[in-house]
Amino acid sequence: MQAVFHYEQAILKAHVDVMNQLARIENYSRSFEVKSSEVEILNQSVNIASNLFNSARADYVEVLLTQEETLEAKLELIEVKGKLLQSKVNLYRALGGGWR
Repeated sequence: MQAVFHYEQAILKAHVDVMNQLARIENYSRSFEVKSSEVEILNQSVNIASNLFNSARADYVEVLLTQEETLEAKLELIEVKGKLLQSKVNLYRALGGGWR
């Protein structure tokens, strides 16, 4: 009876681990899509700021600030992508994959 109880506990824990990893993958995928669109928009704003600077309607500081915001967004996008990939690895492990 005790062995059956431990077996059921192990199955339940494995199921919860897999579901948690699937939820993380879904959340990071959505976050990645949002960050990607943010980076695209910020790239456009850098182009606009550069054009305004070239036509003497903006300071170079504004161009630098938009480039800084774009760089920060790109770094955040890389972090989200890393977390997404790590979640996929964790899902593989939760499903019983891996060498350990």
